[in-house]
Amino acid sequence: MSKEINLVQTSLTLPLPKNTWLEKIKDTLRYLGPAFIVSVAYIDPGNFATNISAGSNFNYNLVWVVLWSNLMAIFLQTLSAKLGIVTGVDLATQCGRVFSRPVNLLLWIIMLFAVIATYMAEFLGSTLGLYLLFGIPLVAAGLITVCLTFVIVYLRRFGQHMVERIIISLVAVIGASYCLELFLAKPDWHAVALHTLVPSLGPESILVAVGMLGATVMPHVIYLHSDLMKARRTSDDLAEAKKHFRMECLDIAFAMNIAFLVNAAMVIIAAAVFFNQGPVDSIEQAHKSLAPLLGSLSSGAFGLALLASGLSSSTVGAMAGECMLKGFIGLDIPVNIRRAITMIPAIILLWLGFNPMKMLIMSQVTLSFALPAAVIPLLLITKRRDIMGEMTNRKITNAAGVVIVSLIVSLNVVLLYLTFSA
Repeated sequence: MSKEINLVQTSLTLPLPKNTWLEKIKDTLRYLGPAFIVSVAYIDPGNFATNISAGSNFNYNLVWVVLWSNLMAIFLQTLSAKLGIVTGVDLATQCGRVFSRPVNLLLWIIMLFAVIATYMAEFLGSTLGLYLLFGIPLVAAGLITVCLTFVIVYLRRFGQHMVERIIISLVAVIGASYCLELFLAKPDWHAVALHTLVPSLGPESILVAVGMLGATVMPHVIYLHSDLMKARRTSDDLAEAKKHFRMECLDIAFAMNIAFLVNAAMVIIAAAVFFNQGPVDSIEQAHKSLAPLLGSLSSGAFGLALLASGLSSSTVGAMAGECMLKGFIGLDIPVNIRRAITMIPAIILLWLGFNPMKMLIMSQVTLSFALPAAVIPLLLITKRRDIMGEMTNRKITNAAGVVIVSLIVSLNVVLLYLTFSA
């Protein structure tokens, strides 16, 4: 009898078997979030403009550009995340430590203009979204956008997870809106599959294709991703760093591919709806044209997606501006002044009556200048063993980086040439 009691007592003291699958899911979810903040830059209003132009002018022919741009973005964001995980220092601050002061001052100036240009495009998106959905005058809608952006960024004081949840919710709104529009548009899926896998480019479409690349691979989030990693870093342990990096690669793959699907959906819908109706020259025209062609539900979904895109990307632009304006030269500008520096130029130009579409194009051309100032420092720093240790770039990674940089720089030179020679 005593043996039976002892057996019962022993069984009660043994640890209960854990649900390993549940634990793994919980562990994975703990790492998800930063890449979703970054992915917002790849579905911002600049993408709306270039993708709508691509589909309305060239049918499904440029869907492959979205895929290739996304692969480049995944590569660069992976390197940026690795830098933050291994060193616990963001890319801008690393540049301040590695490069000379004149070089850092040059990078600071370039990225200041990049942040202003980026925020201009993102600010216009939410402003146009409010205008299209509710008929609010553009200047008033701009002021509302500024207030909402300040509120969302301010919530970062309660932890980065709070901002991540808001951004993920806004991305979900964008994705749901485009799922609805895809359902209503009824595209030719055979043509979509063909042009996703088979590149097609002509002299008339190269400008739009390069614009799509410039609107997708954006410099400010290359700096931001390394900064976002600091909040998740728990120790200097190499094993923990490798695990963190593996988990962040999953985060990047998940978030970037959602961004790819949304961008592809933009091109596909524009091709299915507008190609036979004639080219679309503005976002407002796209919104107005959707109602008679697909119904008010579709045009409402478009306006909602644009508003969510503008708000989320404005928040991301403000966050990127904060980390970059301090990192290069250690100039500690008060945070609200830093935000104002990136926001005020867009409000002034809108108040002066500049055409929003022209402002959008101008911002993308500015970003084409700034992109090498993010990609080249990232590659130079992540290849250094004295900084990255055992997680320094492999030779094949460095080679791939050189190819990508060469391609990006070459295509952006083409974009600049065609823009200024037109």
